Amino acid sequence: MGNDGGSIPKRRELVKEAAKAPTAAQIKEARAESQDHAWNHCPLSSKPLAAPVVSDCLGTLYNKDSILEFLLAEEGSAEKVEGEKVLAGRVKGLKDVVEVKFEVEGEADKGAGRKEKWVCPVTRVEMGPAAKAVYVVPCGHAFAGSVVREVEEKVCVQCNEAYAENDVIPILPTVPADIARLNLRAKTLKEKGLTHALKKAPGSKKRKKTADASSAEAKATTSEEDKKAAAKPEKKERQADNGIQNASTAYLTKKVLEEQEERNKRRKLGQNDNVKSLFSKGNKKADLANSKDYMTRGFSIGGK
Repeated sequence: MGNDGGSIPKRRELVKEAAKAPTAAQIKEARAESQDHAWNHCPLSSKPLAAPVVSDCLGTLYNKDSILEFLLAEEGSAEKVEGEKVLAGRVKGLKDVVEVKFEVEGEADKGAGRKEKWVCPVTRVEMGPAAKAVYVVPCGHAFAGSVVREVEEKVCVQCNEAYAENDVIPILPTVPADIARLNLRAKTLKEKGLTHALKKAPGSKKRKKTADASSAEAKATTSEEDKKAAAKPEKKERQADNGIQNASTAYLTKKVLEEQEERNKRRKLGQNDNVKSLFSKGNKKADLANSKDYMTRGFSIGGK
């Protein structure tokens, strides 16, 4: 090529350079933009977040009306398909979400999508991309992350409802450890037949039967001593059930038994009169007149 009046390409124009990996600053900036958008917009409808706001098991925030529209949409519709891509099977009903109750104080910044300003009810610090926030299941009250860590008793400071340590859900988490914990929690609740809101999942009867079967197997493996100890009260209960329940019948039966026992005593102690005559009664001395001479006993001897 050449000498035809055209341009001669250079090597840097023909060989494309490999794409450079993003720097740490670029990654941090992109993550901040993503967090800012997630804190202000619903991922289903891309509309600004406005109360009532709900969250799924991974701490993602949605408008409640957007969730309702997704659940009511027809199968196969474009809205349903797009919603399933966003939710990834995490929300199949309203039991799979928890309404997050934020403390509202004034209006948000002009650059934010939502109009409300969410603050922690304890520290009064604004909750958003710059501050870590959590909410408690099942009541849904939101606080700054440091507040829940400092409270010794696992009780909501807003409504005094008790909660478990694993039911503290970080809002829009970015730390891999938090995301892994939330995934494990969702899996554990599913095995127990519960939803993210700690309510019974639809069709959890089979799981309940399985749990009952496993508990029965565990009971079958108990020691023989435990079985004997458990059988004793049952035996007493059966005896009580088979016993006499009517008061009058019990009284007559008791009387008959007492009379029968008395007759048995008399039969054992009773003796013939002839046999009794052979034994002396009390301390009475024997009559010596009849025992002068055993050779003449029974005969009368006349006196001189």
